[in-house]
Amino acid sequence: MHLAGFLPFLQWFKLIDRSTLRHDLVAGFTGAVIVLPQGVAFATIAGLPPEYGLYTAMVTPIIAALFGSSLHLVSGPTTAISIVVFSAVSQHADPGSPEFVTMALTLTFLAGVYQLAFGLARLGTLVNFVSHTVVIGFTAGAALLIATSQMKHVLGIVIPKGESFLHTWMDVFDLRTEIDMAAVVIALSTLLSAILVKRYAPRIPNLLVGMVIGSLVAAALGGAEAGIVLVGEIPAHLPPLSMPDLSLGSIRMLAPEAFAVALLGLIEAVSISRSVATKSNQSIDANQEFVGQGMSNLVGSFFSSYAGSGSFTRSGINYAAGAKTPMSAIFAALMLMIIVLLIAPLTAYLPIAAMGGVILIVAYNLIDLHHISNILRFSRSETSILMTTFFATLFLELEFAIYLGVLLSLLIFLARSSIPPIPALAVDADSRSGKRVFVNIANKPLRACPQLKVLRMDLALYFGSINHVQRRISRVVENEDIRHILIVGDGINYMDLSAAEALVTEARRLQAIGGGIYFVGLAENVYEFAARSCFIRKIGAAHFFDSKTEAIRTIYRRLDQATCAQCSARVFLECPQEQAVTSQPATAG
Repeated sequence: MHLAGFLPFLQWFKLIDRSTLRHDLVAGFTGAVIVLPQGVAFATIAGLPPEYGLYTAMVTPIIAALFGSSLHLVSGPTTAISIVVFSAVSQHADPGSPEFVTMALTLTFLAGVYQLAFGLARLGTLVNFVSHTVVIGFTAGAALLIATSQMKHVLGIVIPKGESFLHTWMDVFDLRTEIDMAAVVIALSTLLSAILVKRYAPRIPNLLVGMVIGSLVAAALGGAEAGIVLVGEIPAHLPPLSMPDLSLGSIRMLAPEAFAVALLGLIEAVSISRSVATKSNQSIDANQEFVGQGMSNLVGSFFSSYAGSGSFTRSGINYAAGAKTPMSAIFAALMLMIIVLLIAPLTAYLPIAAMGGVILIVAYNLIDLHHISNILRFSRSETSILMTTFFATLFLELEFAIYLGVLLSLLIFLARSSIPPIPALAVDADSRSGKRVFVNIANKPLRACPQLKVLRMDLALYFGSINHVQRRISRVVENEDIRHILIVGDGINYMDLSAAEALVTEARRLQAIGGGIYFVGLAENVYEFAARSCFIRKIGAAHFFDSKTEAIRTIYRRLDQATCAQCSARVFLECPQEQAVTSQPATAG
């Protein structure tokens, strides 16, 4: 890997000038204002003291910007990652406790190690095989879990820790007579004011306004003296140094959960960076994004930051605000540091119920109704991934839900790649070009040769797909009584030894009954493998052709000429009578 691979910021540093700095400063300030309430809310979801969300928003974006590949991706605390952190660590320690914080930092360190290792091993392409529907289903389920977890704050009731999704709602129903109306009023004031600001003044940070309105309503109702629970003052200082617990016992205990955090973070970051890149016409290096996310979590764990990833909201706003380079994410982090130093004492007046109202809005925004609707209407396989991940998130362990969604996504991909259509082709002598060409008979009904079947394969011939190919060949032989099969192979991009051996078996079976398998137009890499593996020698070099014209001319001589004499199809130029009326080339090239 060259120097720019280790230090990718050396590349985009060249883009910086006075104009880009001006745009990046504006975008950075916008991002800092937006992430202020989000950071506090996300840390609450993760079961950490509020300041840890802000620390994460200060450290993670800088490292990810320096070592990632996207010009517009903004990393930091996210809702989905936060709820996985809470689920993983709450099994071992009480939320908010020093032990919980240490374990969360250890989890972050391990997730960073996984991500960095994946990036250095050049495994970025693996994300291509995981459907984004996994993230959509998981975040939709997480949204309901997050909203459920805030019911105790919004309604002012006491719900035992560790209750499941269904048990929490049963508790809400049982405790309905104990609802604190002051908490409800504060939460609704926060919720409604944030929604109205978003609707009628979208340029103003609505969550921040909602927090302020909720704090004012709480003060009007009597504040702490009236029994209203407050968040408490956030320390007004920069991220302090921290030390994850790197003991063997802790690593062994948290390693499985850290893998789930790493996987979800990578899927999120690469999906978001590619989504934004489609608008900015930028090329994204998934491997470099892996490295950037890994470095940000690795370094962040030593600066009181918990696991982060790319944020769709902040990245989208960053691009819309006119950001030109990753300096915008760095400026946002630096400005957030200044803002926290100035206003941290004011959080002492922020009520827990107002925070609950803000988190309800965050949870609602997680549900991608547009994409969910399209998935349910247009794709059965994607619907199965969506629903499986969604319900697993609600009723099973969150880490298992992620694994299940990813596994199902990979299984569907493998199923699709192993059973692609293998269309039959026939000669079209009436094409617009005036040439005789092979076309899919499913698209245009054409006469076909009763002795030679022409099949097109656009797939990888490997252990997973070869059974499908063998079944297709068997149907041709048994159902259509055709013993000569020509495979148009310019769409075959790969072949492994299992596929080669299976095709040799099929070729010998056909040769035993007077037929054969023939190949035309194999790609150079596939042909080289076929030669090295003795595939060509076992089938016979005379069964491989560079052009269709040559293939048809040669195979025609091996057909039953008595059958040809009585055939009325006359699809090839070599056929009787066809030769007498034209002097065109032998067949379609």
